[in-house]
Amino acid sequence: AMSKSAVKISSDLLSNPLCEQEPSFLEMVTAFDTAMKRMDSFNQEKVNMGLAEEGETGVFSSVFPSLNMAVKRREQTLQDYKRLQSKVEKYEEKERTGPVLAKLHQ
Repeated sequence: AMSKSAVKISSDLLSNPLCEQEPSFLEMVTAFDTAMKRMDSFNQEKVNMGLAEEGETGVFSSVFPSLNMAVKRREQTLQDYKRLQSKVEKYEEKERTGPVLAKLHQ
């Protein structure tokens, strides 16, 4: 949306009557307009590539179901690790008594 807005601004500047009066201003605005149009087309290419890659990911996940399962197992293991790490931090903050040390060791 930002690149579309920049293209609109550059087009509006080109239609400004000041461009007809000042050749140097017309030259600068024309260069700005060209750059904004290039930026917009580049951004559109990036968006289109992203959409294409997103579609390919779905194809690969159906071709390699074991890979998809491995990703899910990794996410589950990571959640378990974070949960247990927070427990360890909680026990480390408590007073070091027998039951707390036993739970910390566990």
